[in-house]
Order: sequence, then structure tokens, then C-alpha cells
Amino acid sequence: MKQRLLTALLLSGALVLPSVRAQAQTVAELQRQINELKAMIKAQAQAQAEGRGGRRAAPVAVRPAGVRTTDAGTVPAAGRPIESAVAQPAASGPVPHRFALDEPDTWYDALVPPAPQLLADDPGRVARPKTWFERLSLRGYTQLRGNEFLSGDDTAPAGRARLRSVHDSGITDRNNFTFRRVRLVLQGDIHERVFIYLQPDFAVNVSNQAGSEGRQHYTQLRDAFADVFLDDERRTRLRFGQQKVPYGWENLQSSQNRLTLDRSDAINSAVPGERDIGISFYYTPWHVQRIWDRLAKGGQKLFGNYGAFGVGIYNGQTINRIEVNNDLMTAMMVTWPFELDGLGEAFRGQVLEVGGSAYRNRFRPEATFGASTALGNTYDDERVGLHAILYPQPFGLQAEWNWGRGPEYDPVARTILTKPLQGGYVQAMMRVDHSPVGPFMPYIRWQTYDGGWKVATNAPRLDTDELELGVEFQPIKSVELTLAYASMKRREANIGRFGRAEGDLFRGQLQINY
Repeated sequence: MKQRLLTALLLSGALVLPSVRAQAQTVAELQRQINELKAMIKAQAQAQAEGRGGRRAAPVAVRPAGVRTTDAGTVPAAGRPIESAVAQPAASGPVPHRFALDEPDTWYDALVPPAPQLLADDPGRVARPKTWFERLSLRGYTQLRGNEFLSGDDTAPAGRARLRSVHDSGITDRNNFTFRRVRLVLQGDIHERVFIYLQPDFAVNVSNQAGSEGRQHYTQLRDAFADVFLDDERRTRLRFGQQKVPYGWENLQSSQNRLTLDRSDAINSAVPGERDIGISFYYTPWHVQRIWDRLAKGGQKLFGNYGAFGVGIYNGQTINRIEVNNDLMTAMMVTWPFELDGLGEAFRGQVLEVGGSAYRNRFRPEATFGASTALGNTYDDERVGLHAILYPQPFGLQAEWNWGRGPEYDPVARTILTKPLQGGYVQAMMRVDHSPVGPFMPYIRWQTYDGGWKVATNAPRLDTDELELGVEFQPIKSVELTLAYASMKRREANIGRFGRAEGDLFRGQLQINY
């Protein structure tokens, strides 16, 4: 070590003191040069430290465990800058380094520029803002469906009703397999008080693309809204954009969670497509949210958190339709879960949820005038409904009913009139969590409806009476298989076909969740 020290000092002396005679060969002369070099370096280091405050290089900050790094310079939609976790150069200007001649470990820091320093998060901050890819998540589901007539009116002569459903275009005498839904959901918090939700559907049918023949698998916007929370606990929020209208418990329940293959005619006819553009207000007390969270953790099929109380205003023409009058639809819904533990041991863990909903609207349906189709007059459209759900633990019941009036074609008057309507459904189901084939839920549902289907041309009347028995299997979490038998009596949604068709169908659906 001493030999290396002497060699380094000689080299440094040759550079710093060029005036020293190279001919000095005696030990005394060499020792004198070393002492002079030591004194000069020591004086230089002392003057440098005094001139700059003697600041030493700050150690590299250590990022708290569990905290992820982000791209540098990103400013999220929330408006708060994100501290960089990417190496950046130190502050401009030379930074003094500790140097001691008798400690060779300090030489490298003095001769080599320092490494870039990492910026640590503020230790006083619990969490830092995230970039867009940390804030948003992508999920979705696909439903592949098959319908097979066992008997009945799959075809009929002109003027007579065929067995068809307004919910499933795959119920025909020709179809085999169809995509019922292909959905992707992009969602996430872009701020502590702002949540966004975007959902397109890639399995929408479009008519009149090649004469009278339709085409499948077009993309259509289903949801596009933002929630703005009015409190830190997220119990109260405003929702802006295209969204579900708070009317009918089953209408608000996602098709990804619903047990039956389709929604009932009576409830869904209020808001076909379930959505419209508008503004909603939702409020959920903490103890209600606690019950819903417990049910969701137990695997129950909830309706989604649309608040224990919800109210809103909307265009009123339903999903993806242009507003055609200067009137707004107003809707509201109240629902409340009750824990039944106090009724005895047999009811331990059971929850009964009851509530009601109502809306008022002025609707303008499409109507035919000779060979052309155009918007007709505006008609009163208003309803009130009740719902009750005993969650299956393991046995459950579910029922909804609504009454009101709305646009409906009158074949005697040959025009659309505002007419009364009513209908609903009753459903029983059982949940089996453990079996050789995985969890499964058998169910039986009866539904009826007598009223208009306002979104079809001329608002034709539906007259539905249907019994459906089915079972849903879930062998793995990502796969759900539903098999169902349906005995149907339906009036076709077409004013040119009269009577009511009947038939028996076998139906199956494979749902992939991702």
C-alpha cells in the first residue's frame, strides 16, 4: 500500500508541480517534495470546504418498501405532479467530496463525478399520485349463446306472430351460435374524488347494411361516465355521462352477474338498454355499504352499488338515441337491505332487501307514415315499481312488479296512444357453494308483461307469459355456464304480425370473465 501511495504521489507531483527538478535523486529531496504536496492538497481541500460550507454529498435516498416507481415528469389528470423515480443529474454546480491522502478509499470520489441521485418521495406523504397505467384497470366478459327450438312457432305465415324475443335476436328458426355480449371495461380513480368508467360492446347488431339483412359485431358505446365524490368516505357522489338509469333492481344489475339469461320484459321495457345520458346523485350510508360488502365477499350476485338512494335527470330517449324533445326524464330509486339475524338461528346471516323506484318521462317513438319512418308525437311515459330480494343463503327469492302508462300502438285506431301497462316477475333460486362440479345455482322464474315496447317502430304491444328453469355452473372463477329451458308465450314486436306465438326452447350460454 505504501509503495502504491508513493507512486501516486510522484505522478501527482509531476502534474501539479512541474517546476520541481526531475533530477532530484536523493531520499531527502524526495521526502521534501512529498511534504510540500501534502501541504498543498490539505490547504486546497480546507479552502474548498470553507468556501462552500463544507457540505458533504448527500446519500442516495431509500424509497419506502412497497412504494412503486413511476415515469419521470408525468402529470396525471388529477393535476398533481408526480415525483420522479428515474435517475436524474444532481443539482448544477460542483459538489465537494471528502478527500484524505491517508485514506485511499476517498480518492475515487474525488476524481470521478458523482452518480445521479434518486429523488425520494416526501416521507410525510402517505401515498404519491400514480400514472395512468397505475390508476386504470381493464376487465370484461364475453357471452357465447346458443338457442334451440324444441317445439313451437319458430316460423309462421305472413301476418301471424313468430316466437321471438326483444332481448335476444338469436331466437330465430335459423340461428345456431351468437355472441350476446362482448364487453371491455376501462375504469379507475384519476383522483381521490374522481372515478371514470368506459364500456363499449363489440357484439351489437346493425340493420339495413345490405338491403334488409342485418350485420353483427359492431361496436357501440354502453357506458361513459365519471363519478365525483362529495366526501372523503365516498358515500355521496354525482355521476355525469351515459349511465344506467336508477329504475328497477334487475335493470341495474350487470348482465355479468345476473342469474337469468335475459332481463324481464316488464322491468326492462321501462328503459330498454338500461342507459341514457344525464346526471345522477347517489348516497350510501356506511352500514348499508357494510352489508353489501359482506354479501359480495360471500359471492352473492348484487345489483351494483347505485346507492341506497339515487335520483337523476336524463334525456329520456334511452341509450344512444338523439334527444328529440325539450323535456327531461326524472327517475329515482330507494333500496334498503335488512339483516335478519334477530329473527332466530334459522335466519342467521340472511339479508332481505326491499325498495321501490319511479320515473316520469315524455317519449317520442319512431312511427311509420306510408312507406317512410319518422319520429311521431310525444307521449306520456311514467311508472312506479317495487322490488324485494332475499339473498340465497342457500335459498333465495327475488321479485319485482311495476305499473304505469306509456306509448303503445292501437290496431283499432291505427295510431300510437298512451295506454296503461303492468307486469313483473317472481324468481326462486338456491346457491350450492361446494360440489364435485364447483359452485352452482339452480333457479326458476315466471314473468309476465302487458304493455308497449316503446323503442321499436310504432311502439308495438308485448303480451308475455314465460316460465324459465335453469342452472348456472361455475367450474372455475373465469368460466360460467348457464343451461335453461323456457316455455314462452309472446306477442312479436311487430305491428304487422298479430296473435301470440308459443314454443319451448333449450338455451345455453358460456360466459368468460377476464
